[in-house]
Amino acid sequence: MNIILYLLQIIQYQYKIISQLFNFICRYIPLKQWVFDDSHSPKYQKFKVDKLPKIISYKQEWDWQDLICYYEKRYNKTIKPVFRHGECNVPEHHRCLSCNAPFQYLMWNDGKRQSQLLCKVCQSHFSPDSDTRFSKNIRLKCPHCNHALVQKKDRKHFVIHKCVNNNCPYYLHNLKKVDKADIEENKYKYKLHYIYREFQIDFFKMDLNSLPKNASSLKFSKFDQNVMGLCLSYKVNLGLSLRKTADALYEIHGIKISHQQIANYLKTAAVCVKPFVDNYDYKLGNTFTADETYIKIRGVKGYIWFIMDTMKRSIIGYQVSDNRGVGPCIMAMRMAFNHLKELPEKFRFIADGYSAYPLAAQQFNIQSDGKIDFDITQVIGLTNDDEVSKEFRPYKQMIERLNRTYKASYRPTNGFDNIDGANYDLALWVAYYNFLRPHRHNNYQPLNEVEILKGAGNMPGKWQLLIFLGQQTILKMQQSQ
Repeated sequence: MNIILYLLQIIQYQYKIISQLFNFICRYIPLKQWVFDDSHSPKYQKFKVDKLPKIISYKQEWDWQDLICYYEKRYNKTIKPVFRHGECNVPEHHRCLSCNAPFQYLMWNDGKRQSQLLCKVCQSHFSPDSDTRFSKNIRLKCPHCNHALVQKKDRKHFVIHKCVNNNCPYYLHNLKKVDKADIEENKYKYKLHYIYREFQIDFFKMDLNSLPKNASSLKFSKFDQNVMGLCLSYKVNLGLSLRKTADALYEIHGIKISHQQIANYLKTAAVCVKPFVDNYDYKLGNTFTADETYIKIRGVKGYIWFIMDTMKRSIIGYQVSDNRGVGPCIMAMRMAFNHLKELPEKFRFIADGYSAYPLAAQQFNIQSDGKIDFDITQVIGLTNDDEVSKEFRPYKQMIERLNRTYKASYRPTNGFDNIDGANYDLALWVAYYNFLRPHRHNNYQPLNEVEILKGAGNMPGKWQLLIFLGQQTILKMQQSQ
């Protein structure tokens, strides 16, 4: 027994020493960034998305007559009109801005100044001339200091609200991390105050299955479906331009066809194939990765958004846009999450340090009332300067490699003439990447094996079967509607 007691005392003494050393290390020795922790550098503050603000509702759901009945039943108290010692000096047209009580229940709250009224029913104070509090249904407040947010900037799709309180704990905490000599000259480089972006457009009600217009019919008059399959094989699989595809068909197969007719075939094929690609059951894992890259549309920079499932490396979300805002990011994420009935366990979404992804995740949380709630794991920079980048860099490299693969097929086109051309070209390339292209990491087999495609002897036949599967998907969608 004495030995056991002696060993217990030694263990307690060692635990005490370890606790003191751990406390000393945490206080005075700077450690590297912990795993899953955001970067503490103030230069990365502008990429961070703050949590949601407090929403204060000023909408009064009770009418003055309902309030009087409620007080009488609940507290056995009858609210009578104001007893006045003299003549009523409240104008008859005045009513309570909160509960709509008539002037008999209103009194001046500031005596002879007569600039503020008090309602005897709901106890609200308001100015009879103009009171903007009751013209607004809600007011946004800072979650850190409870200070009202001020509208600062009006962007294309959202309004920026900012907390201008200089005593806000959030602002003071960020200010301590900035060099005082640098903050005077380069204050605009840092995001110090709390900021909230209120979106004016509901991206969750937009149609995901929008298709290019002016597609031609599949009733062939001069050529047949085999020529269409050849056009798709040369243009999408081999990455040729429209004119080189026309030259290849003439010089190899003796088929004289214009590049515009090839473009019409591609657009029609995209209309048929896109529903099958977007609604296919990919059997997803619990880790997504996303990135965006730029393209040229009429010489102007446009953007392609990709979301990939890291388990099978299938493209499950894609979008073409003329801007790098949050809207296209939300549309691509909606396409990816349509394949999920609920978020899997230990779900992780990996992206770079761009703030559009945390903003989109915040909007998903708002729209779903907390059912779709996930965090963005941000891999920042090109070097592994922190533990998060070191652990999740391979996932980020997957999506970067996908961007380079798409750019290799896009480069011969020398840009697109319009955004419709970019849309149908991307839809066909995603179909080829997910169902037809052999991948080295999958033993040179397609990522998703479809039984009907195995019976085709060559690539034009596979494209014809893929168009057939798309037509069947369209029929099912029409019947379900």
